[in-house]
Amino acid sequence: MNKDQVTGHIEETKGKIKEAAGVILDDKELELEGNIEKNVGKFKAGFGDLKEDIKDSI
Repeated sequence: MNKDQVTGHIEETKGKIKEAAGVILDDKELELEGNIEKNVGKFKAGFGDLKEDIKDSI
C-alpha cells in the first residue's frame, strides 16, 4: 500500500462523515463539501492503486 492509497482512503472517509453530517444537520453546503472530498479521496486512492499495479507489473 502506498501513500496515495492511504491518504485517498482517509480523505474518502472524512468526506463520507462530512456528507452524512450535512444530511443530518440539513446543511447543503457541508453535504456538498463532503461529497467533493469523498470523490477526491476515491480518485486519489484509485491513482494509488494504479501506481501499485504498474509497479507490480514491472
